[in-house]
Amino acid sequence: MNKDLRKLLDAVEAQGFTVTRTRKGHYLVRNAEGAAVTTIAGTASDHRSIKNSLSPLKRAGFKPDA
Repeated sequence: MNKDLRKLLDAVEAQGFTVTRTRKGHYLVRNAEGAAVTTIAGTASDHRSIKNSLSPLKRAGFKPDA
């Protein structure tokens, strides 16, 4: 796993979100109520995929600098 992806997933979990790995190797992020927020690719081919994943996380209340 990419170290930037691991940092992001650790920060997401620290702020109360739940991260689970799907059968296809993606990471499903759910909020505290259990609603799906976003899916993040486990092995992204695009260098912007982590940055693109931040948008729905921010809308759900994730603070990337916290």
